[in-house]
Amino acid sequence: MKSRIVIPTVAPEAYQALMNLEKYISTTSLTPVHKELIKIRASQINGCAYCINMHTIDGRKHGITEQKIYLLNAWREADVYTEEEKAILALTEQVTLISNHVSDEVYQNAANLFDEKYLAEIILLIITINSWNRLAITTGMRAV
Repeated sequence: MKSRIVIPTVAPEAYQALMNLEKYISTTSLTPVHKELIKIRASQINGCAYCINMHTIDGRKHGITEQKIYLLNAWREADVYTEEEKAILALTEQVTLISNHVSDEVYQNAANLFDEKYLAEIILLIITINSWNRLAITTGMRAV
């Protein structure tokens, strides 16, 4: 692949703004498992090998089982996920594929399971990982 732009070098202020959002996410009450499931699933949908690689490694460190990682792209047909995890995964998919919009059913299911603060943190993390996926894919970051 031909060399591509290095955003942190060319637009450091903008990159820092994204980093600040990531720093905020690290201070939230989201569990490490919830964080990594969101990051892995959004990255799978977006086809970001760099982020899939990073977050499956991180997920294992935070106790996500191999089985949950392997079944993640077919989570609806797997009984290894909690009700909360399923709600998070459904919301992650619909926010990531936003052109189809977020259904009232998926949103309300998550809203029924989580308080407003936690739900806001989930949504902000989904938005953040989608930004990172787009940055990594566009600039040609590769999984190693």
